[in-house]
Amino acid sequence: MASRAGKSKPSRELTGIKQRLSDLADDVLEGRQDKAVAAVASQVLNVYLRAISIEMKLKEQLELVARLEALEEGLEENRGSGRWRA
Repeated sequence: MASRAGKSKPSRELTGIKQRLSDLADDVLEGRQDKAVAAVASQVLNVYLRAISIEMKLKEQLELVARLEALEEGLEENRGSGRWRA
């Protein structure tokens, strides 16, 4: 499961945003970017990061719900068979 998460779209997006923020900071520190422009850009990127975070949490919750439903179905099947399983 962790291997899938490492290759997911949100993970790639996070890597890209981290690089953009690092580049933006470097540009401000080197005087290549206006501070006000950089401040607005970083705010926009932070909103984008929040959206990615929410997307990741939603996917995780949906996956957990699906797993829980599968477990509940298995439990019902075991109860219906009249046998106890260890």
